[in-house]
Amino acid sequence: MNRMEDAKKKYDEVPIPEELSERIQWEVQKADSRRRKAAEDSGRKRKRHLYGWQKGLAAAAAAMAVFVTALNTSTVFAQSMGELPVIGAIAKVLTFRSYEMETEDDLHISVDIPSIEMIAEGTGNLAESVNEEILKMCEQYADEAVERAKEYRQAFLDTGGTEEEWAAHNIQIKVWYEVKAHTDRYLSVAVMGSENWTSAYSETRYYNFDLEKGRQVTLEDLLGSGWADIADASILSQISEKEAESGMDYWEEDFTGVTEDTKFYINEAGNPVIVFGEYEIAPGAAGQPEFEITG
Repeated sequence: MNRMEDAKKKYDEVPIPEELSERIQWEVQKADSRRRKAAEDSGRKRKRHLYGWQKGLAAAAAAMAVFVTALNTSTVFAQSMGELPVIGAIAKVLTFRSYEMETEDDLHISVDIPSIEMIAEGTGNLAESVNEEILKMCEQYADEAVERAKEYRQAFLDTGGTEEEWAAHNIQIKVWYEVKAHTDRYLSVAVMGSENWTSAYSETRYYNFDLEKGRQVTLEDLLGSGWADIADASILSQISEKEAESGMDYWEEDFTGVTEDTKFYINEAGNPVIVFGEYEIAPGAAGQPEFEITG
């Protein structure tokens, strides 16, 4: 054995301290982190890649863990989580999970799930309970939409359609959200689900928060006593205006008045905007009619 081989043998036999091993792993992780950041800065498209957790979601940790387990055991490839700026230094909205996938049945699925984080004290478990509800809605809607699309596909093939013709349908299932208002006083978020082959199962839920009082907002909170009469009168007045502008007849006889269950969001002016479903008080061409109530 020459001197070089002898030196190498002694080098290989030197034990590596445990702390050094940990330091090496830490440096490797730092290097990986730098590479990921460089990839993000360069604008490289990130699809079908699983990303880590976003910090600051402790309030919804239990519900999130359930959903992430479902993601990690499926064929879904999750995309990066995003974050909107802090809203009034009191609350913020995070994109908890965002992913896209294609199934073997030629279904295209896109999901963006929000999580609301309350920073102020005194809000109790408000954010946690809302986030659990949002997660349940998004997960359930996506699952049921996939089942509906599969049933539609089978019926299509059973009645003579071909695989090629089915693929041309380009079935899209989408779950997403929009921040309707982010003022110092209010936070309003809409969570939606839709399927491009049918509007019968589309779903929208609105979450409206008074950030000063740390609670969800009702129409009565916004319009005061007599809120139902105020909203009804405003809606009927606006229906006449909409008919005159569009030449479309609204179904006033189907409008029975607002209730505590009437859907609404808050706009940037702090006013409630009441939303009716498609075909609820007007023809389908009217979409989902909206009425801003100014009080």
